[in-house]
Amino acid sequence: MPLTDTAVRQAKPRDKDYSLTDSAGLSLFVAAKGAKSWHFRFSWHGRQPRISLGTYPEVSLKQARERRDQARSLIAKGVDPRSARREEKLTASTGAVKTFEVVAEEWHAFKSPRMTAARKGGATQSRMYLDKDLIPSLGKLPISDIRRSDVLSTMRRVEARGALNVARKCRSWLNEIFRFAIASGYIEHNPASDLDIVAVKEPPEKHNPMLRLAELPEFLNALRTFTGAEYTRSAVRILLLTGVRTGELRFATRDQFDLDGGLWTIPPSGVKQLQKLIRGKDGAKVPPYLVPLSRQAVEEIRNVMEMTGAYTLLLPGRSDPAKPISDGTVNMALKRMGYEGRLTGHGIRATISTALNEMGYNEDWIEAQLSHAGSSKIRKTYNHAEYVEQRREMMQNWADYLDKVEAI
Repeated sequence: MPLTDTAVRQAKPRDKDYSLTDSAGLSLFVAAKGAKSWHFRFSWHGRQPRISLGTYPEVSLKQARERRDQARSLIAKGVDPRSARREEKLTASTGAVKTFEVVAEEWHAFKSPRMTAARKGGATQSRMYLDKDLIPSLGKLPISDIRRSDVLSTMRRVEARGALNVARKCRSWLNEIFRFAIASGYIEHNPASDLDIVAVKEPPEKHNPMLRLAELPEFLNALRTFTGAEYTRSAVRILLLTGVRTGELRFATRDQFDLDGGLWTIPPSGVKQLQKLIRGKDGAKVPPYLVPLSRQAVEEIRNVMEMTGAYTLLLPGRSDPAKPISDGTVNMALKRMGYEGRLTGHGIRATISTALNEMGYNEDWIEAQLSHAGSSKIRKTYNHAEYVEQRREMMQNWADYLDKVEAI
């Protein structure tokens, strides 16, 4: 039976706390010490949370019922009244509503120092797609008002343009942003959770095309007769003779090379796969990536240094020598050689790996040469600095093999 003003006024404290039920989830809580307050209990995602609607007599029975009805209206719209009240308090104290854009910027400022800063790294990519997709769609909405349908609608727009890889990354970033909001006390629930269940399935990953041993003679002949810039031809040759990544070659500086000793020392900060380790607690222990150089690789690098002059970078850009050659330079050269769809700069690494494995070399040597994790759990983190002398002999044999098949 609903409460009356008289019943509320005459409710006396007892030995223990107790409640008097009104209606539709509203009740009067009477503490053993005499304080009276209004409570509202409601159903939310299978639970029965309770919120306070104020104290009596500051809030009358009529006002308590009005506040209860306001909360029930929010629930009917799918809004958690607890979040709405926190937003009201936050607005009152700061004068501003925490919108998605505000929280996303807070998250990015907190997270970006822990992300890779390269052009294709997490810091740059998340910034790009926050600005391109997420903030334009969700930015003006109060973080507490965003529903799963809002987030799903945003993801559907990304998927509609066929950017399924981007959609996967955005789902991950959204999940992190809302988890950050929960931890910061802005919201209680994550509307971006479980979006992978309704995501458009990505097509099977396309691996970088590569060449088999039998295809190398034709390729080497095409490389020898390449009519493009000589230093571009040399860049392809250096990749083929060392197995480094195109980014490691593009950003290589002259001081990394000990040509008399036949060794290329790449600092871990220059290896994308090592940057996460550097940011970890044992970052100072990460050794450089050591690349032993064959006689042919040393000769090719000397030629490049003579061609490009005394610049800091081994392969300076044409228009601005302070910047490296474009990341598309090698792939464009391979395309001009007639290898579009048959080989990429990264595919050269796969070509070397497959060839050396077919030639029977130790798997750990090959993985160390390519700065992969390797199969040994004990050495998998730092094996890029191991087996230098064994790899020196292996890569010399590989260079000699290439000279031999090029002459065929």
